Amino acid sequence: MADENPGEQLNYVKDLMESILEDSSVPRNIRKAIEDAKIKIGQSESLSVGITGAIYMLEDISNDINMPSHTRTEIWTIISELESLREKHKG
Repeated sequence: MADENPGEQLNYVKDLMESILEDSSVPRNIRKAIEDAKIKIGQSESLSVGITGAIYMLEDISNDINMPSHTRTEIWTIISELESLREKHKG
């Protein structure tokens, strides 16, 4: 994903988030945090600020003991993609 343009990369991240939101095996509090992070990306004045806020939210929940392991892997992927996007946006 790292070689894609920022718009496509952001859409990929949002699609990953949406797949977690639609997964009924994911606890409600984790889905809520994902939803909040997704909103944070879209509502911030600066994309970089929104991405940073979303990363912090996702890192907070990534160690939740109730999280299914496949979801944890997806969240790590999302965090990685967001960090990549933030670096591209800085430059």
